[in-house]
Amino acid sequence: MRSDFAIRLVTHFYWDKKESFALDRDIYSYWTILAVEEGRFTYRIEDQEGEAGFGSLVVCPPNTWFHRKTLEPLTFHFIHFTWNTEPSLEEQRSLTGNLMIADIERLCSDYRYLRLIALEQDKAAIERKQHLVSDMWRLYELERNVPKEIGLTVVIADEEMRKAAHFITANIFGPVDMKSLALSLQLTPVQLTRRFRAAYGMTPSEYMTRLRLDRASKLLLETEFSIDKIAQLCGYENGFYLSRIFRNKRGMPPSQYRSLPRV
Repeated sequence: MRSDFAIRLVTHFYWDKKESFALDRDIYSYWTILAVEEGRFTYRIEDQEGEAGFGSLVVCPPNTWFHRKTLEPLTFHFIHFTWNTEPSLEEQRSLTGNLMIADIERLCSDYRYLRLIALEQDKAAIERKQHLVSDMWRLYELERNVPKEIGLTVVIADEEMRKAAHFITANIFGPVDMKSLALSLQLTPVQLTRRFRAAYGMTPSEYMTRLRLDRASKLLLETEFSIDKIAQLCGYENGFYLSRIFRNKRGMPPSQYRSLPRV
């Protein structure tokens, strides 16, 4: 598939915990993306059909029936767009259906900002939405094209592991009970750890620590908050505990990291 496609946003709407679609099928004059944040639904687009959940970008071409049915309350972004260069009929097929994104941390960030400006439709908001939607699409392209060019294989997380990563990301700065998370997915903690590592290259705990330390690093450089305050904002009990983990994972104490030159 070509990697030079660029999305031109037409409209964006956000729905939170929608119990069912108003119509079981609809047809649109623009290309459409239904990007799932939470929940699941089934879809059929021409001869392609399946089930989609978190991490899915379900893409439907214009003037094509989009069949859909919720399986559980659905939180999603509904996007109409055009291309800078219209794809050929063969390329259209590769761009249609359930396109999966593995980097859920980046995807969650795009979703979070889209939610914040979901109700805004002025020119500035549309430009910001354009940036975020383009980022989502470029992320998909990178995962599909760059690894092939450098001889790497991307492992796509299954639905359960995407749910696990989404749960950790959504609750990252509060208490995260891994045993309860495993139980909610009908897995043992050992199974959760093994499958999560296979999907994301790290254990759930390592994933959680990386996200927390990323935020701590940002706060160290961009604020004058005390170490105890930063620890609190990043889900740690106190500054001493944060300092110990930070030194172990980042190779220096927070105080030294804060003194690094800022560009």
